[in-house]
Amino acid sequence: MATATFQQPFSVNAHLNDHSRLLLPKVELSTVNFPANAEFSRLNFYPSFPSTSSSKEYAGHVRSIPNVDGSTKEKVPTPMLDMIKNPMHLKNLTPKELKQLADDIRSELSFMMSQTQKSFKASLSVVELTVAIHHVFHAPVDKILWDIEDQTYPHKLLTGRRPLVSALSEGNGLGSSTRCCESDFDPFGAGHGCSSISSGLGMAVARDLKGKRDRIVAVISNETTMAGQPKLEQTPKTSVNALSSTLSKLQSSKIFRRFREIAKVLTKRIGGGMHEWAAKIDEYARGMMGPPGSTLFEELGLYYIGPVDGHKIEDLLCVLHEVASLDSMGPVLVHVITKEEPGVEYNTIKTSNENYTDSCTSELLPCNPRLRTYTDCFVEALITESEKDEDIVVVHAGMGMEAPFQFLKNKLQDKFFDVGMAEQHAVTFSAGLSCGGLKPFCIIPSAFLQRAYDQVVHDVDRQKIPVRFAITSAGLVGSDGPTHSGAFDITFMSCLPNMIVMAPSDETELARMVTTAACIDDRPVCFRYPRGAMAKLNPDPCIIEPIEIGKGKILIEGKDIALLGYGSMVQNCLRAHSLLSKLGVDVTVADARFCKPLDINLVRMLCKNHAFLITVEEGSIGGFGAHVAQFISLDGQLDAGIKWRPITLPDNYIEGAVPKDQLALAGLSGNHIAATALSLLGRTRDALLIMC
Repeated sequence: MATATFQQPFSVNAHLNDHSRLLLPKVELSTVNFPANAEFSRLNFYPSFPSTSSSKEYAGHVRSIPNVDGSTKEKVPTPMLDMIKNPMHLKNLTPKELKQLADDIRSELSFMMSQTQKSFKASLSVVELTVAIHHVFHAPVDKILWDIEDQTYPHKLLTGRRPLVSALSEGNGLGSSTRCCESDFDPFGAGHGCSSISSGLGMAVARDLKGKRDRIVAVISNETTMAGQPKLEQTPKTSVNALSSTLSKLQSSKIFRRFREIAKVLTKRIGGGMHEWAAKIDEYARGMMGPPGSTLFEELGLYYIGPVDGHKIEDLLCVLHEVASLDSMGPVLVHVITKEEPGVEYNTIKTSNENYTDSCTSELLPCNPRLRTYTDCFVEALITESEKDEDIVVVHAGMGMEAPFQFLKNKLQDKFFDVGMAEQHAVTFSAGLSCGGLKPFCIIPSAFLQRAYDQVVHDVDRQKIPVRFAITSAGLVGSDGPTHSGAFDITFMSCLPNMIVMAPSDETELARMVTTAACIDDRPVCFRYPRGAMAKLNPDPCIIEPIEIGKGKILIEGKDIALLGYGSMVQNCLRAHSLLSKLGVDVTVADARFCKPLDINLVRMLCKNHAFLITVEEGSIGGFGAHVAQFISLDGQLDAGIKWRPITLPDNYIEGAVPKDQLALAGLSGNHIAATALSLLGRTRDALLIMC
């Protein structure tokens, strides 16, 4: 077995966020440093950082007053940020100027948050940290890795991409992801968690094998650090005070570290158990100095420093300068505490889930002033089923929790399990619940289910264990872009031999599919629904009846061409029907409901009664359309003369934008469907006109 060693510094910063919709109320950061060989160089300590800057002082401070949600509605001047074109411009700034730069970045992000529906709270929590990292380290020579893209916007503003970030407030959706190809300052793409340490470690090993000396810094959030650990809300809170700040500076100082190393060498030479005895005293003393649980990192071989106040530039500079200078220590972890918006009292903010109280019933949920979503309907239906069947339990995984799910959690209490970003655990845990005689509904966003696919295959489908997967955020997800896009679940779930795969066309169908899933007890089942508002403003009364497995339905009968929609795309097929009917085209619109098992009788009838068939889905190539193609080819329908065209998501990632623009870019709008139909009918001119 081959082994590899690495000797140059490798830094890992872990950050935890206060009041974040994704993270816990306190933000904690860690830095792990894997330095060079243990050699004692000259002693040095940085008690302060005198400025060599000749930059101008500003007489006044330009600040924006945030709204209760931390955003600002007016664009305010940002003179210091305006001067920064790349990280080199930070090197000679004084701590006071760096603090003003952080204020400018916060004002810029707050203004952008007021102009768009996208939240920048995760980025607001790491403003000072980002400024300090770029002041101390030398990107792009030193590699800075981010674990989740929601924290990368201060980094983008400081690395020459301010126009791209500002485009977000104009609805262009640019700069919504951090990819290694986007900039030299992004050595690795930021996704939705759990990648920065592994990728950074790989880069560190590669660097050492190639004999290079660059440093690698990875920023990781508390939630992604603890991926696999359920019930994050029970994590103990860590506070920062003057004593802990002083002790953190002491622990990071070269004098303290060198003294510790010398003591280790001497006790080993003395022998007689002296080294083990001294190590226990050291661990005990450092445990007394640090917060609860800090000795765990010591046992893992990490030199722990912290906690450090993540909003005090001076403290961050002191500790990071010391960590960056390490050349004789093992891995070092720096623990930093930050908040989303320092100085803003969040306890006065009223969030939408306050409308979801224990006294609410499904009939009272519409009292929420916001638009009702598919999640609202799903929660109502699931509560109805849980009241009829006491064996129903819920397992929720992913980043954060929507307000309706928080209401569901309060309603079900000990029958609701939130496991955080532990998707693999969620799937296998659900399988265990099912084997124990319960009926688990496993709620996972489509993009996060990808991380648990091995468990879906081996722990659920191969054993035919009846787990009910509710796949949320299916399809395109607006400003969250490709990172959270649910493009692939139709394909990777429908290829499993024992899986029932279905998708509702509207909220009434969603409620019925919840009932259907609750009735299935001999195999796994999944259903997907999109993010956002429901299809109907005034939905029909819910028909609480299960759907016959593998049974679709015809919504509108015609004779010229058939549109077979799957899931939410049925609504766009109906829009296409409206456009085509005005042009004299008689269209059939059918709701497939099931991708697997496919309603072969419905497909066969559509092929028999029409010359043209178009399948429409908000999923990747290889999904619903592929199953239809497989059947009509084997059934001889293609030989009989039916002309079939699939409409799917294109074979590329679609960047963040408003949902309407994303659908148009993907070719899934009602106009695009109608144009495809007209082209099949030979009416090319009408197809072009309908796209104008």
